[in-house]
Amino acid sequence: MRLKILTGLLPVLWFCLAPVTGAKAQDWRPGTNRIFTPWAAKVDPRHPLPEYPRPQLVRPDWVNLNGLWDYRVLPMADPAPTQYEGKILVPYPFESALSGVTRSLTNNVRLWYHRTFAAPRTRAGERVLLHFGAVDWEAKAFVNGQAVGEHRGGYDGFTLDITAALHPGGDNDLVVAVFDPTNGYQPKGKQNINKFGKPGGIAYTATSGIWQTVWLETVPATHIVSLRLTPDLAAGGLRVQVTAAGADPAELVSVEARAGQELAARTNAPVGREFLLPLPHAHLWSPEDPFLYTLKVRLGKDTVTSYFGMREIALGKDDKGVTRIKLNGQISFQAGPLDQGFWPDGIYTAPTDEALRFDIAEMKKLGFNMVRKHLKVEPERWFYWCDKLGLLVWQDIPNGDGGKAVSKDHDGVVNTEIGAAEFEAEMQAHLVERHNHPCIVVWTIFNEGWGQYDTPRITAKVIALDHSRLINSTSGWHDQKVGDLVDAHSYPGPDVPKMEPARAAVLGEFGGLGLKVDGHVWVPTNAWGYRATTGKRELTRNYLALWRKVWQLQAEAGLCAAVYTQLTDVETECNGLLTYDRRVEKVDVAAVAAAHHGKIPPVPEFVIVAHPGATNEPLVWRYTTAEPPANWRETAFDDQPWPTAPAGFGAAAPTAAAAAVRTTWDTSDVWLRREAVLGKQELRHLALRVMNLADVEIYFNGVLAVKSAAQNASYESLDISPAAEHALHAGRNVVAVHARQAKPAHFVDVELVQERQR
Repeated sequence: MRLKILTGLLPVLWFCLAPVTGAKAQDWRPGTNRIFTPWAAKVDPRHPLPEYPRPQLVRPDWVNLNGLWDYRVLPMADPAPTQYEGKILVPYPFESALSGVTRSLTNNVRLWYHRTFAAPRTRAGERVLLHFGAVDWEAKAFVNGQAVGEHRGGYDGFTLDITAALHPGGDNDLVVAVFDPTNGYQPKGKQNINKFGKPGGIAYTATSGIWQTVWLETVPATHIVSLRLTPDLAAGGLRVQVTAAGADPAELVSVEARAGQELAARTNAPVGREFLLPLPHAHLWSPEDPFLYTLKVRLGKDTVTSYFGMREIALGKDDKGVTRIKLNGQISFQAGPLDQGFWPDGIYTAPTDEALRFDIAEMKKLGFNMVRKHLKVEPERWFYWCDKLGLLVWQDIPNGDGGKAVSKDHDGVVNTEIGAAEFEAEMQAHLVERHNHPCIVVWTIFNEGWGQYDTPRITAKVIALDHSRLINSTSGWHDQKVGDLVDAHSYPGPDVPKMEPARAAVLGEFGGLGLKVDGHVWVPTNAWGYRATTGKRELTRNYLALWRKVWQLQAEAGLCAAVYTQLTDVETECNGLLTYDRRVEKVDVAAVAAAHHGKIPPVPEFVIVAHPGATNEPLVWRYTTAEPPANWRETAFDDQPWPTAPAGFGAAAPTAAAAAVRTTWDTSDVWLRREAVLGKQELRHLALRVMNLADVEIYFNGVLAVKSAAQNASYESLDISPAAEHALHAGRNVVAVHARQAKPAHFVDVELVQERQR
């Protein structure tokens, strides 16, 4: 089968899908799963992820080896299997539903893959290369029983020359053995890292085995291995270095850049040496104008196509002398979400390329100009879509157990020598492999001290490897005063670290507002966010309030960037702007997109309704600390025996400065009731303004309006449930509250308010 796979930016490509002997589409079914994305139904087991996987080094002739493979799991000491236990759909992780397996691996087993393929036709001297986009974690490959190479590293690609092991003109056996001790010393990011060895909280289902495309390519004996493309606006061009195999040092490469169909630059230069491709009036790349040049490179009989963007990221001063981030010489406030890169059906692997593109397009739709890719390195095609659609990337280096941070003020120490060596080796591979993408503007080395050690040395090493980007040595905790950014985390925040003369102040994580959407959660009984909300309107209102503060910090305190947690829900976390299955946008997209550009409506005016006196006086409630009858919340209940007292109710020394304790509440529970007489004009745009350092349930006329866990250390406006809103009517209504203390210092105050725009 021959399919057209890329158009527009890249030249038209044709490729071959190699069927697995004996494997049929009906041999595959997705595993049982809680939820699926819309693209899961579009996965074709005959040729999953058929797109060319390496858009920055493209050759027209290739063979895609994705599809159904045999698999077997055996103890570590066992030899290669002669029989297999089932079929697995490559390149979806072993644990994923889309693999068709959906099992976990233990640390003392090996996962074996097997398939057959026809050897590509070759001319004299040509080589056949076997490429792996990524395998987590240790991979050993065998062709026709002959070992052809091995690799360690769960996020970077590798290539094996298998020419000598091939049987020309017939079927060839390919076996891949994988070892993945997820909780070992190797970099793993957010995979299955909690002490119980199970996903939960901020640890997610692990990825094991092949999780990116596998493919074959035929190349001349002298061929291009890699390109290093570095925009240099000051020098007026693109710095290019071509690495080749089998080339004479005196041999020349031909390089040609085009802007659309128009020739932009052309030169010949020695292979292996960096040279400048002049572009004196370059069309610059930015999120607003993601212009990409195409590039063609020839070396002897080998030709590859690529692309590049001309952009510059740096620090500079604004007119007040504050250190800011500058893109192409202009101050650039960078607003983006934290993105974990997990999928409910494919875990680390997006179901389709369309799904991969969706996340980037959705971030653009939400008005973001940046994304922080959190502790995962994505496939090349994810970065391609960021390049093409125009989204800045702050790229985290996945952590392992390289080091251990020892205190707030001191650098970490090496945890294990082997872990530190593996972290640095994989880090270097990421910097080299992803260097050419204009979208990447920040490398983040350590997150919150996880695996942190030797921070000044590691930072200097990253700068030496890539001086074309900003370096964030530590996002969050354990700052060591090195790198280009000083980074704080604040939940819900926002906040800003203290301004420094030589580093830009950024907010690497904040927010985490939670909203559970029934039918779209991974674990319905265990979904959580840093602060819960009750509906789309409330989430949007609270989200806008956070960004109102962000822009204030940008203007008054030197904040240069903000990263909101997070783009999508992930397993038990429900603090995404989208549900985990990407089927529901949980916020008002237009309002949120405007907010990311600083266009936020004024703070709504909350007017207390059904207040018998002046609005600046506290509400008076009837209350009891003895458990009342079951019908205490109903309108007909007689609360006249209960005493009256003014709000708020709480301990003598509340933790929140905003809490005004007017009535002492020193028992475990308190029950409150009061009447609310509403006119017809007051039945619209109602909300509850609540401060609850206690678990609280609020009822209107016996119907549950709000249930909120102890978390609001300031007054928050909470949406009323549709059923309770419907229960309200013109005339007499009853508001009933039950609060249960969760902490020694507790507090509750409730107001029924009407939201009005100023």
